[in-house]
Amino acid sequence: MNLREIKQEVNRGGFNHAELAELIAYTRAVMTDQAKDSIEVGSNVWVIQKTKRTAGVVTKVNIKKCLVDMKGRSYSVPLSMLEVQ
Repeated sequence: MNLREIKQEVNRGGFNHAELAELIAYTRAVMTDQAKDSIEVGSNVWVIQKTKRTAGVVTKVNIKKCLVDMKGRSYSVPLSMLEVQ
């Protein structure tokens, strides 16, 4: 099943608000788990925001967030917003 088919099935599914919220929470958890598996100190990452991607380097990995050095400053960024370059 590809992404387009999944989107069509969700659209046709007739889910209520609570079920859709649960689906969103599940996909975010999967994103976080995948990020945890691939990110370590020193990794070059993209910080993904709605309208832009900013390059950075991971300086510390915590349970839910990482410290990322971007443009000379350190930011605490949720794992779900990080993508390995």
